[in-house]
Amino acid sequence: MAGHSKFKNIMHRKGRADAVRSKLFSKLSRDITVAAKSGLPDPAANPRLRLAVNNAKAESLPKDVIQRAINKASGGDVDTMEEVRYEGRGPGGVGIIVEALTDNRNRAASNIGAAFKKNGGALSEMNSVAFMWDKVGQIIYKAEAGTEDEVMEAAIEAGAQDVESDLVKPDIYEDAPGHTIWTAFEDLNEVAEAMSKVLGDPKSTAIVWKPQSEVTVTGEAVGTLFKLLDALDAEDDVQNVYSNEDISDEDAAKYAG
Repeated sequence: MAGHSKFKNIMHRKGRADAVRSKLFSKLSRDITVAAKSGLPDPAANPRLRLAVNNAKAESLPKDVIQRAINKASGGDVDTMEEVRYEGRGPGGVGIIVEALTDNRNRAASNIGAAFKKNGGALSEMNSVAFMWDKVGQIIYKAEAGTEDEVMEAAIEAGAQDVESDLVKPDIYEDAPGHTIWTAFEDLNEVAEAMSKVLGDPKSTAIVWKPQSEVTVTGEAVGTLFKLLDALDAEDDVQNVYSNEDISDEDAAKYAG
């Protein structure tokens, strides 16, 4: 949508980049451990683990940390970890999906619920939001991986469903996604492997929630929504937060921080 950039809107949120980066290694390690626990502790034989390891390598997670996370899967403490999904509404009616990985479901529910309540939102029942979203594959390449045409051609050849190029200035936005490739849930690994042969390894590969439509948010509700999303991101049990807001760059800049 002209004048709107989901990535730039996120980056406007004060301190978010630093907060996410400080939490990133812990999140990646937990992803690896849970993936290894879900199947064989061998990335070659475990597609979920392969995704987790590739994402960790893309973020420069040290090899010894990756191996320790895999080895940890054999430990009993992992048995207490649960993957839990929460759904709710934020300011302006924005839909929000929160994926958590926790060893204490009551604590996670309490903290996440409090974050919603304190910042103009409310938790809702399971599937009250998710039915308006699709679970899909997402592959992200930095802008320098190729031109829009080159990435589009590689994606089509690999069997992807769609490509979005958001080429904000990489010298200003260091973590700019550049190119986002969407795939069917079941095709993610195959498409990612095919594209890597043409464009090299992606920045990240993941199964994500993609909204079928977006909710326009304007005015002071933008600032309140940013506070809610930041509060959710800051929770230790939270792994991923998805939201379907549509905010103009002007409002994002005005109400950030």
